[in-house]
Amino acid sequence: MDFNDDVRLDPSQVERGGRGRGIAVGGGAVGIIGLIMALLFGVDPFGGEGGQDARQPGVQEAADLQEKCRTGADAEQDEECLVVGVVNSVQAYWKEAFARSGLAYTPAKTQLFQDATQTACGYATKNVGPFYCPADQKVYLDLTFFDELQAAYGAKGGAAARAYVIGHEYGHHAQNLLGAMNRTRQGTTGASSPAVRLELQADCYAGVWMSNAVKTGYLARITRQDLDQALSAAQAVGDDRIQQRSQGRVQPDSFTHGTSAQRAKWLTTGYTTGDPGRCDTFQGGI
Repeated sequence: MDFNDDVRLDPSQVERGGRGRGIAVGGGAVGIIGLIMALLFGVDPFGGEGGQDARQPGVQEAADLQEKCRTGADAEQDEECLVVGVVNSVQAYWKEAFARSGLAYTPAKTQLFQDATQTACGYATKNVGPFYCPADQKVYLDLTFFDELQAAYGAKGGAAARAYVIGHEYGHHAQNLLGAMNRTRQGTTGASSPAVRLELQADCYAGVWMSNAVKTGYLARITRQDLDQALSAAQAVGDDRIQQRSQGRVQPDSFTHGTSAQRAKWLTTGYTTGDPGRCDTFQGGI
């Protein structure tokens, strides 16, 4: 995935959280369930429960990102700057898309953290994986997730796989602003559940952004190899694949995110159409 080398980045859209204290996960279990949570991109996985404190980002940490993440060339050399570049591009797309519909887009920050962090949705450890918290409208990301995704579940890795994950989480932000999250109830599961439909729409939105990424001015090109990396990441976190590997059987009644095939299908739909209007997973079959 190639950035335009001279494009100016806006590091203010990304912040660093501190290293958390303690090992609590907001109401979740450890072991297999924790691993499943870690490899499923979720929304508000803590049920709004509070937890232990974690250090908040400081002035020096913000200054560090401002100093090192200045241009698209930096995004190709540094993982944190890659996140900055992708976040900038994703939000530039959604700002324009909302404006076309006569709506105002409210930007959302991404917080990078190590091990654990405090959020408005509860206390999160890295075992939860990347997630979007509607309560504070932030995306949370521990960068070690990407290594685990590749090593444990066979995703191809690469910058485009990382970009897909970020695009998915910002898809949840768009859903929050548009009211789509009101269609789901926390705790609902099943192959055709509202929870699965919400996640597949976020996959579709990630594909829509990828289709329009070059138009935002941040990316120089998106290649077939980039799409393959994104599809590999999406398939790696299908409910069926994770359940088969973690417990040796597939239980559709407990699906929360969709199968590998469904996730790839909706990511591809978004990418090939470039139209968020084609991402209505709440109607008909999925």
